Amino acid sequence: NGENGTLSVQLVNSTNSDHPLLPVYNAAADGPPSVGVQGILRFNSSATLTVPILGSIRTIRDFTEGPSLLYPEIQDAVAFSEGSGSVGLRRTWLDNTTMTSLSFRPADNTTTNSVKLDNRTVTFEKGEYLFSATMNYPQLSPLKPEAVLNNASGNLTSFMSDQTAALSFLSYSEKVLAGAWRFLTYFGRDSMIATLLLEPVLNSGNGSAIEAVIGAVLERVNRTDGSVCHEETIGDYATWTNLQENITSNAMGCDYHMIDTDYFLPVLMQRYFIENPVGQKRATAFFNTTAGSINPANKNLTWGDLALISAERVLRLTTPFTHNQTKDNLIHLKEGQVTGQWRDSTYGLGGGRIPYDVNTALVPAALRSIASLSKTGTLPKTWRNSTTRAAQIWEDKTLPFFSITLPKSQAQSLVTSYARQNFPGPDQSSSIDTDVTFHAVALDGNNNLSKVAVMNTDDCFRHFLLNTTNDAQLTPFINSSATNIRRTFPAGLMTGAGMVVANPAFGEDDVYARNFTTGAYHGTVVWSWQLAMMAKGLENQLGRCEVTANFSLATASEGLKRGFGSGDVVPRTPEFCTDEFVYKNVRAAYNALWDSIEKNQDQLSGEVWSWIYRDDEFQVTPLGVLPAPPGVGGQTGEFSSKGGACGSSVGSNFSLESNIRQLWSLTFLAVSRNENFK
Repeated sequence: NGENGTLSVQLVNSTNSDHPLLPVYNAAADGPPSVGVQGILRFNSSATLTVPILGSIRTIRDFTEGPSLLYPEIQDAVAFSEGSGSVGLRRTWLDNTTMTSLSFRPADNTTTNSVKLDNRTVTFEKGEYLFSATMNYPQLSPLKPEAVLNNASGNLTSFMSDQTAALSFLSYSEKVLAGAWRFLTYFGRDSMIATLLLEPVLNSGNGSAIEAVIGAVLERVNRTDGSVCHEETIGDYATWTNLQENITSNAMGCDYHMIDTDYFLPVLMQRYFIENPVGQKRATAFFNTTAGSINPANKNLTWGDLALISAERVLRLTTPFTHNQTKDNLIHLKEGQVTGQWRDSTYGLGGGRIPYDVNTALVPAALRSIASLSKTGTLPKTWRNSTTRAAQIWEDKTLPFFSITLPKSQAQSLVTSYARQNFPGPDQSSSIDTDVTFHAVALDGNNNLSKVAVMNTDDCFRHFLLNTTNDAQLTPFINSSATNIRRTFPAGLMTGAGMVVANPAFGEDDVYARNFTTGAYHGTVVWSWQLAMMAKGLENQLGRCEVTANFSLATASEGLKRGFGSGDVVPRTPEFCTDEFVYKNVRAAYNALWDSIEKNQDQLSGEVWSWIYRDDEFQVTPLGVLPAPPGVGGQTGEFSSKGGACGSSVGSNFSLESNIRQLWSLTFLAVSRNENFK
C-alpha cells in the first residue's frame, strides 16, 4: 500500500524459523494425496493480494508474461474463506476433481499483525505469515538417483551436489522436465539437447533417464505427419484449451510448431541404440513398447511405429533439397509462425524464415543418424545408402547460402558505428586484422533482409553433431568460427560475462541493434548450454586431429559418435589439423572459451544471463532486470496463450526472469575442460 516498487516479499530462511520450508503430504481415502509446500513469507510493509491465480504454470505465465491475460472460467472459481485468524483460497479445477488450496495465517500468534479478507481481496499487515499451498493432482514417478547418473559419475553428487540434485529433481520415469519454475513439464528440444550433452554421465537401461527422454518424445510424436512435440499441454490448462475448441476432455495436447525438434530425435536414438552397448541390447524391447499410455492419440501404435513415422517425415522434408539445391528447398519455419528453433523469441531470428542451425547442422546430422539406424535394421535397411548420400549433400551444400564475408575496412567501420551508438566500451575495431566471415542466423529476415547478418554461436551445432569431410569448406569454417569466438564484443562474441549468442554489430540496418540487445532473450546475452555445446564441439573437432595409425579405442568411440559404423574405414585427419595457423587458432578459441566459462562458473546452472559494461569491464547482470527491446518483451516461443508462438506478448514491454534451474543448463555435469588441449 505504499510507493510502487517498495514492497519486499521474502521467503524466510528455513534454518532461522520455527516453521522451516517443508513439504506437505496429506493422504486421501480415495484418489491422489494432497501435496505441496509450506513456509514463512515476510512483508516489509502492508500488502494487498488482489489477483490470486490458482491455476497451472501456463495460466500464471499468460498473466505475468503477456498482456495480463485472465480467464473467467479460472478466476471466478476461486473460493475465499476466513476464520481463526487465517485466510484460505481454494479452487476446483476444470476437471471437477482436482483441488488447489492456498492459506495464510500469522506466523506467530502472539504478534499483532494480521491477515484479513475483504470480499475477494486479501490484506496483510507488515510481518511474517505461514503459508501452505497444496493440490491433489496425480504425481509423477521420480527416478532414483542411481537411475539418473551412472556408476562412474557417482562422485558428482559430492562436488557438484546442487547440479545433481537439480537433475534428480527434474527426472521422472515418465519424462524429464525442462526447468523450474516456468517450464516444469515436457519440452522435446530441451530434453534431447540436454541428453546429448549429458550422455557421458547418464545411466543406461530400462528405467533410466535416457530412456525416459526418448520414450517421452516418441510417445508424443504426431502419428499423422511425424512431427515431434515441442511442448505438451497438460492438467488444468489442457482442459481449458480443449474447452476453447468446444471439446470436453482432460486429454493432453501438444504444440508441433517447432521445426528443429524433428531432427534431434534420430540423432539421440542413434547415440543410444547404436553407440551405447546397453542401448543396443534394449532396442528391441524399447521399440516394442505400446504407445498411448500418456498420449491417447497414439493408441494402437508402438514406439517403434512412431520412430518410423518421424523418420519418414525427415526424409520427406529433406528430399527436395537433396535433389535440387536451391534456397526454396531449404527447411523453412512453418507458415504463420515467427519461431521454429531454439532462438524462439519474436526477434530471435531477426524475422528470418530459414534457420542456419536447422539447415546446416541438424538436418545432415539427422540424415547421418537415420543411415546408421538403417544399417542395423532399426529403420528400413533400404534407406542406408540414399540417406548417406543425402547427408553428404546437406553437409556440403548448405553453408554457402548463409555465408557472409565483410572486407576488413567495412567490418571495422560497422563495428565502430555500432559501438558509437550502442556500446559504451572500446569498439575493438583494431582487433579486426582481416576480412570477417560468419554465417547468417537465418535467411529472409525482417525489413526485406535476404540474410539476417547477426554473428552467432550456432556454429556449435556443426562442431558438436558433425564431422564434415569437405576440407575446402571445413578449414575456413572452423577458422572463422574460432576467430569470432576469440574476438571481444562488439568485434566478436566474447565478453567478460561469457560468449554472447548474438552480435548485431555487423548488420548495416539499424533494426539489428534495436532488436538484439542485452535485454532480449536471444540478444547479446549468454546461454549456459550454448557454452557447453560450443566447448564440447570444439573439443570433438580438435580430437579429430589426434587420430593416428594406431587409432585408439577412445578415438574410435568418438568417431562412432559422429556416425561411422564399426565396419567403416577410419576417417582421415582433416586438413585443418596440419594447418598450423588454423589449428592453433581453434585451440586458442577452445581455451579462451574455457577461461571464460571458468571465470563465470557461478552462472552456469542458470538458463541465460546478461551483462552491463561498467568500470571498464563486462559485469554479469540478470536478464530480467534489463529493459527488453522496444515494443516487445524478452519472451520465448515457449510462451503462448493458446498454443501459438509469442504472439500474445507482442506490444508488451517486459523482461523475463531466468529459470532457477534449467535442464539444459546442467550439461556441465558432463562437459569439462580437456587438459590435453590447454
